Amino acid sequence: MEDKIKIKGAREHNLKDVHLEIPKHKLTVFTGLSGSGKSSLAFDTIFAEGQRRYVESLSAYARQFLGQMAKPDVDEITGLSPAISIDQKAHSANPRSIVATITEIYDYLRVLYARIGQPHCVTCDKPISKLSTDEMIALIMKKNGKEKRDGKLITILAPVIRGRKGEYLQLLNDLYTAGFIKVRLDGELVSLKEQVRLSRFKKHTIELVVDQISAKVLAKGLDADRQRLAEALETALQYGQDTIIVQYPDKSEALFSAKFACPDDGFSFPEIEPRLFSFNSPYGYCEYCTGLGTEELFSEEICPECRGARLRKEGLAVRIAGKSIVDVTSLSIEEALKYFMDLIPSTTSSRTSQLSSRTSELSSRAKSRDPSSKHALSETEYEIAKNVLREIVDRTSFMLDVGLHYLTLNRKAGTLSGGEAQRIRLASQIGSKLTGTLYVLDEPTIGLHQRDNERLIKTLQELRDLGNTIIVVEHDEETIHASDFMADIGPGAGKHGGEVVIAGETKKLLKSANKEKSLTLDYLQGKKSIPIPERRRYKNLDVIKVIGAHANNLKNIDVEIPLRRLVCVTGVSGSGKSTLVNHTLHKTLLNRLRHLNKKVGDVKAVLGTEYIDKIARVSQSAIGRTPRSNPVTYTGAFTHIRELFALTADSRMRGWKPGRFSFNVKRERGGGRCPNCEGNGFLAIEMHFLPTVYVTCDVCHGKRFDHETLAVKYNKKSIADVLEMTIEEAAVFFKDVPAVADKMKVLNEVGLGYLTLGQSARTLSGGEAQRVKLATHLSKRDTRKTLFILDEPTVGLHYEDVRKLIDVLQKLVDRGNTVLVIEHNLEVIKCADWIIDLGPEGGDKGGEVIATGTPEEVSKKAGSYTGKYLKKVLKD
Repeated sequence: MEDKIKIKGAREHNLKDVHLEIPKHKLTVFTGLSGSGKSSLAFDTIFAEGQRRYVESLSAYARQFLGQMAKPDVDEITGLSPAISIDQKAHSANPRSIVATITEIYDYLRVLYARIGQPHCVTCDKPISKLSTDEMIALIMKKNGKEKRDGKLITILAPVIRGRKGEYLQLLNDLYTAGFIKVRLDGELVSLKEQVRLSRFKKHTIELVVDQISAKVLAKGLDADRQRLAEALETALQYGQDTIIVQYPDKSEALFSAKFACPDDGFSFPEIEPRLFSFNSPYGYCEYCTGLGTEELFSEEICPECRGARLRKEGLAVRIAGKSIVDVTSLSIEEALKYFMDLIPSTTSSRTSQLSSRTSELSSRAKSRDPSSKHALSETEYEIAKNVLREIVDRTSFMLDVGLHYLTLNRKAGTLSGGEAQRIRLASQIGSKLTGTLYVLDEPTIGLHQRDNERLIKTLQELRDLGNTIIVVEHDEETIHASDFMADIGPGAGKHGGEVVIAGETKKLLKSANKEKSLTLDYLQGKKSIPIPERRRYKNLDVIKVIGAHANNLKNIDVEIPLRRLVCVTGVSGSGKSTLVNHTLHKTLLNRLRHLNKKVGDVKAVLGTEYIDKIARVSQSAIGRTPRSNPVTYTGAFTHIRELFALTADSRMRGWKPGRFSFNVKRERGGGRCPNCEGNGFLAIEMHFLPTVYVTCDVCHGKRFDHETLAVKYNKKSIADVLEMTIEEAAVFFKDVPAVADKMKVLNEVGLGYLTLGQSARTLSGGEAQRVKLATHLSKRDTRKTLFILDEPTVGLHYEDVRKLIDVLQKLVDRGNTVLVIEHNLEVIKCADWIIDLGPEGGDKGGEVIATGTPEEVSKKAGSYTGKYLKKVLKD
């Protein structure tokens, strides 16, 4: 068996005939500039081929149901294993998806509650249970033993009709024909031999008298009498739909049920099965909101019926150790694990076996548990539940290992960051205990504070030690140092990249002389670094003041954000950074600027908004909505380019307007795009059970425009020629056209000179898309009163890219704007003018302001995890 994955002649996207050998059963890191070709090699070549080969081994019938992948542009790959990709994009935006459903913890919870949950009456909240015939007999005999029995009877009744309108002549006749002689009609005993007339417009209750047995005779306990009672109960259950009423000699009554029913108010439970706890099933979800928890699909108004719990009242009335399934899902991962550990009986040796495969940290947590905990299950309950509990404990503890202790199980999937979603999937994969598999991951450290990195790296190493091969696209220094093998892709980005600069064992490379002049190795060896600003812009009087923020886990905090400064909001994962910036501040400012009266209810006040007249949230989401979107259309430069072509002599002679040179304008409206591919340059051919094939349009040959339009030239270049230029080339070509040249210059300055003007937005990385947006803002004339909000802008960025990004942010601030950044990257944090550090921990243990000030001031603050790591960076 080969111990290496061998890639020969990889040419996907910008890769230049790459040859590389990667050791199997090791942790390999791909590094390089943004756009250098790392993802093209890791995901679009290695993973794509591994996935394709696995799918091809299936039958044609099975393949039609699977998402299939086209063969990547590579000569040969040998030594591949079945491949699993864990990236930042693969998480559900389904409003019904929550953390517990993604991890399958909720599926196990539903089984757990169906098997050992204790139902309670939804009216009086008393525990109720279902009884077998033998248990009913035992209860009747016990009660009868305490009564004075002289000449008195025990009556067995079957509730046939309860509070329903009708005459019921046929029903009463059928009961008489079946051999019964009495019914209790609306509380009164009536003989069936007599004609019974009921008002059809009134509600009636009809209870069939099945048998009347002497209490004195029954007390003797003879087998014949017990048999008679058993037969009476069976008959009553048959006619009473699994419910019976027993009237004792003292006229007291008891309601028994073969199903779950309340003995006091007669409330009968539906069958307790897993679907009762499903908010995706009509059997279990709240009928008012159909399991959404809100009044409407995209509404934030809580459902008035279930109060956001999503389930019908019967599902909410089933409890284990005093908690309903909704109570459990509202716990954080850390709290949920403690709850499940407390359920395991301390008297059994099973407690330790449950933890045998987990970390010593978990073991110590288990031992510290109160042995007399009232939450522990009985031995019988534990026998029933132990396999399900083991799965739940494993999954929650794996989530802890990847730094997600702060997430609640009911957190909506759509609110998760890309990094959180990726780590949830990583935890699920560790739980699957697969071996001999190839895992390809995209920056798993995204969203993690330096404090939590160590635990994640240990998790990756555990996955490797199971016999798997791990390939990680990563820029994090600690992860690179912990890897076994490293490949640096470059040397530049786009057409300047696509080559393997260096590759080898990480430890040896870090000690090497770097003859290949790897930019990554220069930074790792300390030969290059991002400089700390020579001076800070100290806090000024103009601030935005947030008072009493208490959304999610924020603890009623007050925060001052200095204006015209580069401000970083830091803190461990789950400490409340996104809640403060994106939920509280951004929503409030947006409402004010749009003159809306909507109040963000989770903050007392936000002051100083008069200093801001525009807010720009610059994310890493794709630019544009169609494959035809590209950098030149997004920045607005294409408008000016089209106008230039419309002003040529050929265009004016034909009467063509700028719309003629747009690939978004149809021919019937004066557009000149190719009618065959509609301006895409390619055709998508559906192959049914084979992957969709994309082929170059055979009419325009990928040029996007019709022949007549392409005949028009500006400085000897057609519109298609211009779109194929790189931004670097376009900056020179349009140097005499300021409206275009200025935008090209800014795109160049942010490090995107390698992109082509017409490059599809779909092919841009998140970091590239974000820099296109920043460049667009830089090229505009602003009012110097804009607040820019960026959430982890360094995602996917190399050290050199981070340096360029910091330069762009500093330029925005130099122009009088305010830049507010949520960030874990210490290179950005050390360059900030002001830091707001939240913590001390994540989830319920976070949400407080731990430190504020310059990086130097925060580094001296005791109790700040950010300060602790910042101190080292500032010294270096």
